[in-house]
Amino acid sequence: MMPAEKTMPAENESVTVPSTTAPSDPSRTEAPPGPAPAGSEPTGLDVAGLDLAVRTWYTDTRAAVCTLAGDLDIETLEPARSALDGLVEQHPPLLVVDLAGVDFCDSSGLNLLLQTRMAAVSADVEFRLAAPSVTVQRLLELTCADTVFSLHPTVGAALAVPR
Repeated sequence: MMPAEKTMPAENESVTVPSTTAPSDPSRTEAPPGPAPAGSEPTGLDVAGLDLAVRTWYTDTRAAVCTLAGDLDIETLEPARSALDGLVEQHPPLLVVDLAGVDFCDSSGLNLLLQTRMAAVSADVEFRLAAPSVTVQRLLELTCADTVFSLHPTVGAALAVPR
């Protein structure tokens, strides 16, 4: 029996997925999912990929947080790439990527994080990684990428560090 085919949401379409984030952060604000009206602040967005959930939210200081959960690999990369590229283009003062829920990350996932870091630096956006899972932490250490990224044990810790 073949598994049901999974489809990607259309551009500007949001799909609600179960939250995989840690307990509520009091500085966290979320807007309803969906495209932002012209001239408004960015909104929260939930996107489900094949085996990857992507959730974005903003703090009251306009910092953007992108939470990834599942496998970050060549087959599931596009929802994460779209979200991260879009966030960098919005020029928040700070972009934090929450990796606590990432169960597996291959070289394409690592490459995406490195590319996003470079794009953020070029756009004058502070870029930090938060709560890397044991698997992701090991990958960062083996590739020495842990020396390139600003790593923090939690999203709260990443948001708390002065810019």
